Amino acid sequence: MTREVLFATNNQGKVRELKEAFKKAGVDISIKTNSDLVDPPHVAETGRTFEENAKLKAHALAQFSNLPTIADDSGLMVDSLNGAPGVRSARYAGEAHNDAHNNAKLLAELGGVSSEKRTAHFNTTIVVSMPGNFDKDLVVNGTCDGRILAGPRGEDGFGYDPLFYVPEKGKTFAQMTTDEKNEISHRGRAVEKLLQKLPDWFNQFN
Repeated sequence: MTREVLFATNNQGKVRELKEAFKKAGVDISIKTNSDLVDPPHVAETGRTFEENAKLKAHALAQFSNLPTIADDSGLMVDSLNGAPGVRSARYAGEAHNDAHNNAKLLAELGGVSSEKRTAHFNTTIVVSMPGNFDKDLVVNGTCDGRILAGPRGEDGFGYDPLFYVPEKGKTFAQMTTDEKNEISHRGRAVEKLLQKLPDWFNQFN
């Protein structure tokens, strides 16, 4: 029987990546998103860490939907900016999820910083919550190292993908196919750990 889970997001880029990873792994799960719900709650991401923010979303949407719920919080940490934008990555320019403004602010903040000092790291924390069992959350993390370019490259991806260059691939995230990105990205690595642990996690509730 196909298991139904909620992915607590409206970001279709994230949804596409997760669905493709599940399909490739042969996982029989039907993914719903916030757009499939009627008036889902807006969750303020007030946590100080990626894990805290992911749990806030997972708990609120699991309780609302009564479905097992996957939530993630991801962010870009730039070394020369003392880890910024960090947990505020989606709201770096002040307006939530405005990729163009966020990228413009990042480039402005790095003005004059040499290429070798533009090292950065993407992090994803994924939390899976079962309604009524929030003490049994599944938590996994993934990271990817790279550096920030002086200008965007590539047409695909979302967020900071056009600026995040991965030396081992010689490309930005926005220049990669979904499969290429999933192989090495922070979210891809977190999803890989999720796929390994999810069956046993579900079994405890059967």
